[in-house]
Amino acid sequence: MRNVHKLTEGAVLLAAFAVLLLITIYIPFLGIVSNLFLAVPFILFGTKNTRMYAIVFLIASLMISLIVGTVLAIPLTLSFGLTGLVIGQLIKEGKSRTVSFIASTLVFLITLLLQYAVAVVFFNINFIEDIMSMMTEAFNRSKSMLEAFGQNSTGDVMDQFEAALKMLESLTPSLFVLASLFAVILIELVSFPVVKRFGVKVESWKPFREIVFPKSILWYYLVTILASFAIKPEEGSYWFLALVNISFILQLLMVLQGLSFIFYICYKKGMSKGIPIIATVFTFILPIFLYIVRILGIIDLGFDLRKRLEKSE
Repeated sequence: MRNVHKLTEGAVLLAAFAVLLLITIYIPFLGIVSNLFLAVPFILFGTKNTRMYAIVFLIASLMISLIVGTVLAIPLTLSFGLTGLVIGQLIKEGKSRTVSFIASTLVFLITLLLQYAVAVVFFNINFIEDIMSMMTEAFNRSKSMLEAFGQNSTGDVMDQFEAALKMLESLTPSLFVLASLFAVILIELVSFPVVKRFGVKVESWKPFREIVFPKSILWYYLVTILASFAIKPEEGSYWFLALVNISFILQLLMVLQGLSFIFYICYKKGMSKGIPIIATVFTFILPIFLYIVRILGIIDLGFDLRKRLEKSE
């Protein structure tokens, strides 16, 4: 009887997934929204079943993807399916929200990298190179237009744009990480309110103002900076790419630490909630704000500013 119930439950969730997948593939605008709900059936199944059943459910969903969609539906199923099942299993095991988020982000990142590798190796499709080629072509076209109008195309703006293109290409690994983080954030924001309605207990996040990263991250950041000065790797080399991407991720963590501290101070002082939000917007718009907030994050993490402020009260 229990097995019959599990089969019925699995069939219903597979049917729901099939409908969501059909909408995602064949209805352009509505598909953008339904795409975010693809992980819901997997989360629900993962919270109530063993890992073995979860693997069977994933295989069944891949077969359905081939039936209702095409081979192109497989990447969607793998990314959202595996991520959803991992989230569901970790909720079932009572793991913390942080552990669940990190694990699901890693799973989404791995599936993303595997899909990229398959596209390059087997289908000779490299969308990153295509995007960079399009941007470079647009850049060269802009230079030609300026030269045609008698303008100097070697000015500071053009030099900065060319440098930005090269840096963007170097930061490709970090962009994969950020894309995975953003995707999992959206999946959780959309999926958790739905699964809660089905009786699944989901641990709430701590307020953003309470986020404090491990102090070891600050040491990693300092070591990365020192290594950049000591090694001085050649642009485009393995060490250059590694240091640039590690530095980028760590700097982003320092910025988040700084923003968390701003939210903390505003909360403690009873300031309007709009102030830290405005500060966040300016941080990602104006470079000088970004630099100040990063320094603030380093000071907060290195000198335990919050504990010092609490002791002084």
